[in-house]
Amino acid sequence: MFLKIVNLRLELGQAEEELPLRIAERLQIPVASITRHRILRKSLDARSHGDIHFVYAAEVELPPGERISTNLTSVEPAVRSDFPWPEPGLKPLETRPVVIGAGPAGLFAAYLLALDGYQPLVLERGHEVKDRVADVRTFDKGGALDPESNYLFGEGGAGTFSDGKLTSRSTGPDVQRVLEILADCHGKPSIVYEQRPHLGSNRLPLIIRTLRRKLEELGGEVKFSCRVEDVEIRDGQLVGLMTSSGYIATTLAVLAIGHSARDTYHMLLRRGVPLEAKAFQLGVRIEQPQAHVDLARYGAHAGHPALGAADYNLVARAGQRDLFTFCMCAGGYVMPSVSEPGYFCTNGMSESRHDSPFANSGLVVTVTPQDTGSTHPLAGVHFQQRAERAAYIAGGRDYSAPIQWASDFLAGRASRGKLPSSYPRTTKPMDLATILPPIVMETVARGLPVMDRRFSQRFLWDATLTGPEARGSSPVRIPRDDTSRESTTVAGLYPCGEGAGYAGGIISAAVDGVRTARAIVGRYAPLQRRG
Repeated sequence: MFLKIVNLRLELGQAEEELPLRIAERLQIPVASITRHRILRKSLDARSHGDIHFVYAAEVELPPGERISTNLTSVEPAVRSDFPWPEPGLKPLETRPVVIGAGPAGLFAAYLLALDGYQPLVLERGHEVKDRVADVRTFDKGGALDPESNYLFGEGGAGTFSDGKLTSRSTGPDVQRVLEILADCHGKPSIVYEQRPHLGSNRLPLIIRTLRRKLEELGGEVKFSCRVEDVEIRDGQLVGLMTSSGYIATTLAVLAIGHSARDTYHMLLRRGVPLEAKAFQLGVRIEQPQAHVDLARYGAHAGHPALGAADYNLVARAGQRDLFTFCMCAGGYVMPSVSEPGYFCTNGMSESRHDSPFANSGLVVTVTPQDTGSTHPLAGVHFQQRAERAAYIAGGRDYSAPIQWASDFLAGRASRGKLPSSYPRTTKPMDLATILPPIVMETVARGLPVMDRRFSQRFLWDATLTGPEARGSSPVRIPRDDTSRESTTVAGLYPCGEGAGYAGGIISAAVDGVRTARAIVGRYAPLQRRG
């Protein structure tokens, strides 16, 4: 017999090894009667500073015939949702499928295709993750930008250096399958049940490399430093790709390019592939001492070893728009989210230990296509680039981060002197009004005091702002059929992930890759059947 039990409570000083005892108490049975248990969900309840505790949901297996009371609260039969996967289709593939991009969407699509014998070829414009880590470290120390190997391009995509948060608005078997695969690739086992699972940027390179090697062992292939420069389309059918490494004939390609492949957007537009402008987020990154965040969230419990670094998630109505936090990095670092020479923007990351003395978060507003003042499909890209170019010039053209005290921002005055920051290169104090679009300035100025009130007057305590924060989401969507997931005009082209405008984060991008692979498997016969 399998049961699901929710609202199991453990205090801060109690270890998870005590969970079976709590389960037995709830079921009113001896601990020895529990055949096994599995944690389904773990969350922290910190709504009251005086009563902070952990809440669990668990699946429990009991021996056949075990009798329990019928009047138990928060206990119900366990219902298992299997991961849906089709039998391979019958339509023959003329060529091996190609996956363009080795970010979460591309890697997961390729891995699941390889599992069923489709022998995918993955093309990644950047370097493999080991070399990419070295390139990023060189840039952090003041070195030159490599346009093909940086915080945004290379194996693992932008997510490799974006904290490793695995939160998602979606739930269900597809999300669970992604988490299980990551856990099997040297991710923490607890990521499958934590409310806000987090890997850390220091762990992600090993996980990504392990997933790629599994893909290769299954018959897949990955080519690095191979940028797709053009597509060949005949009578509405994809027939080939022109790359920096030569021509590749293919009638099926998963287009998982990521949200910063701006040159690829321009190429697709020239080739007549439909693109649409979509809403996106733009703003600044706020940074505070982590100790202040811990105090605001946990009160007297701040610093308790079971709690670690506190995070937050805030939304404030600011005039006609919402200002909201995004990609909060507890105990993290502000870093340069840069892929193009001559442009600058920020992002955040943290390592698994969350041991930086700073907390940071994106502080963004949604920009609609109407706000850009243009009907061009790439108007959002151009809007981002104007802010990024202004920041690069204002920062001294050396990727220094424009920075300002939050108090100075609200007072409308430029900051001076050296401001505290975790940013690895240099910073330049200034007035961010000189680089930010007016709609962002107005919304941030209106929303910050509201957030400060909701955060016990500690949100702006010694806080700085850097910016712009411009790469939180794609400003472009590549239309696709809802069922087949194919381009609406180009047969064999499968737009996928963040770059296609259908995801926003590691998990949602990976899930989109899973679902694209599922659609391909259900339609086409594999090149090599398993077994």
